[in-house]
Amino acid sequence: MKPAFTLSLYIARQFTYATLSVIAFLTGLITMFDFIDLLRRVSTRPNVPTSLVSGIAVLHIPFACLEILPFGILLGGIICFWRLARSSELVVARAAGISAWQFLAGPVICAMLIGTVATTCISPLSSVMYRRAEMLDRQYLRDSNGKSLNLSGGTLWLRQGDNGLVDHGVDIIHARHVRLTGSVLHIRGITIFRLGPDDSLLTRIEADSGYLGKERWVLAGARQLRPDELPVDMGEMTLHADLTLAGVEESFASPDTLSVWALPGFIRQLKRSGFSTIRHRLHFQTLLTLPVLSGTMALVAAGFSMRPARRGGVIRMISFGVAAGFALFALSKIAAQFGETGTLPPLLAAWAPTGAGLCLAVTLLLHLEDG
Repeated sequence: MKPAFTLSLYIARQFTYATLSVIAFLTGLITMFDFIDLLRRVSTRPNVPTSLVSGIAVLHIPFACLEILPFGILLGGIICFWRLARSSELVVARAAGISAWQFLAGPVICAMLIGTVATTCISPLSSVMYRRAEMLDRQYLRDSNGKSLNLSGGTLWLRQGDNGLVDHGVDIIHARHVRLTGSVLHIRGITIFRLGPDDSLLTRIEADSGYLGKERWVLAGARQLRPDELPVDMGEMTLHADLTLAGVEESFASPDTLSVWALPGFIRQLKRSGFSTIRHRLHFQTLLTLPVLSGTMALVAAGFSMRPARRGGVIRMISFGVAAGFALFALSKIAAQFGETGTLPPLLAAWAPTGAGLCLAVTLLLHLEDG
């Protein structure tokens, strides 16, 4: 047992070094292309400094790392096992009676640990930095017309443009209770601040209840309050709405801006309000699959790159391994699309590609080891 443990530890160390190097290289490559794309977008905005573009690109780094993690583990594993096979170290290990299942235990455990750290630690960091990057992008690089929306603690905060009183005005809408019934968004306990372009308060509206109609908010029991004036009962009134119901749902916090720890609470909150939770549940399950997917990629890498060099066909097998990684990636994206449309349950859409990859890896290793 001791030689097998020592060998497994040695291979795990080689595997971890190769994997982390590939992940760092791929993350740097993606960040470079992201920076170039941001420079292209900012070229039409002379008032935006290059330092802001650099800051946004840096804020995207943890998100890029999470995105390429499984493929980085696959490439790093292929490089590691190919080197070991080329130097005949794996041949010697087998000649000594050590099974592939024994010396692969270390790399698989390391891959799963990398995936666990990514889910539990990098995901929260990525969500915070990605949220900040999105805010800067929306503020400086997009023509968003000042629109933003947030659902927090069961209450709705909405910012939208308003040209009803003055040009380039802004409405800040706060609703203490939100409920989606059928295809109608109902709100209660409403306070609306109508501001000028310099954020000066023009008027304030309070209403008991209301709902989102076609390009308008319909308010019941409304009262208008102006500075230094008595409240005026308005009864039922309408207010221009920039958002449709679909826009409201799409404007809620993107799953990418929420960590694995915050997603369950946000999903429960959306569910209580009657909104669709499919995107967020799918993203949550995808994060949970990351440790298992990382271990699966390590096994796939071993299955395609442990062929002894003297038997030939090594380059072809490695090419098949890379192609299998791309196929799993494409399968995961297709399953995610089916999950987002509701065709597949989010649980199945997230775990099916991982299960398929695991079956492929085990089949390859059984053929290689016991063939």
